[in-house]
Amino acid sequence: MTPKVVCFGELMLRLSPPGYLRFVQAESYNATYGGAEANVAVSCANYGLDAWFVSKVPQNEIGQGAINSLRKFGVNTSWMVRGGPRLGVYFVEKGAAQRPSKVVYDRANSSIATATPEDFDWPQILSGSSWFHTTGITPALSESAARICQQALCAAKQAGCTTSFDLNFRKNLWSSERANEVLAPMMEYVDICIANEEDAESVFGIKAEQSDVEKGKIDGESYKQVATKMVERFGFKACAITLRESLSASDNGWSALYYDGTQFYESKRYMVHIVDRVGGGDSFAAGLVYSLLSNRHPGKAVEFAVAASCLKHSIEGDYNAVTASEVEKLAQGKASGRVER
Repeated sequence: MTPKVVCFGELMLRLSPPGYLRFVQAESYNATYGGAEANVAVSCANYGLDAWFVSKVPQNEIGQGAINSLRKFGVNTSWMVRGGPRLGVYFVEKGAAQRPSKVVYDRANSSIATATPEDFDWPQILSGSSWFHTTGITPALSESAARICQQALCAAKQAGCTTSFDLNFRKNLWSSERANEVLAPMMEYVDICIANEEDAESVFGIKAEQSDVEKGKIDGESYKQVATKMVERFGFKACAITLRESLSASDNGWSALYYDGTQFYESKRYMVHIVDRVGGGDSFAAGLVYSLLSNRHPGKAVEFAVAASCLKHSIEGDYNAVTASEVEKLAQGKASGRVER
């Protein structure tokens, strides 16, 4: 039986100026859809898993367009709730060279932010599921959204699911202090915690001492200490950390490590020339979910996940439109980018 993966979070409309235009230059915007957990669901569906996405969207054509964007990739949307005032919107200005990308949110009072726990029957939703995934973005939206996340994680554990949680700290949504206050109690229901090079410090105050993110200096040994402290503090079965060396907005070093409580597994390092970096971490999370559900060795799992996220950086939009076989080729070292005929 194909493993069932359930992802919960906010589905949004993404508006971006064409190419590398700045917001103040834009006279039109390209409209697509996305969101951290939705991005994971799309990747899982692309890899052949039975991927479900759960959220709440408005009962109008914009909400339907968002749902259709998931259905196009084979994501099951049967448990999507319709209602509420609006779909959240976010604007993305793509950076280049030394000019960073920028994100502006317009998501206050969105349908998912105003949802209530009564909107979701988690025992029914999670019936037959193998995996549940969510992130730290959704609890940041409202107190109600945070309660729903906690209930979903608790129900997932009761249903026997493996649970994964990507910290995904967003300083434009809440403070570090509030994030720690809300997320720390949820961690008892989390099996696998996923973080980037900044999240552990921003949310839980666990710092990589020999690294300087602003200067693009990433020390792998320091992040082994971070992963160890995370596992010791919260009792995770495993902790994965993606490591982004921000050389510029156009070029990054990209790698990751995975700690299963006894051993570390480090991926190869890719030099990535960026087309669109939004969704890079989500594609890593999805690659990890797929690999671990496929019973891959942890070392192979982190290599697949990093290769998947490496490819995502070359693709426009939130969704990682690649197949498992394409990821496998890159993970096996076929990285020349030569035309395939």
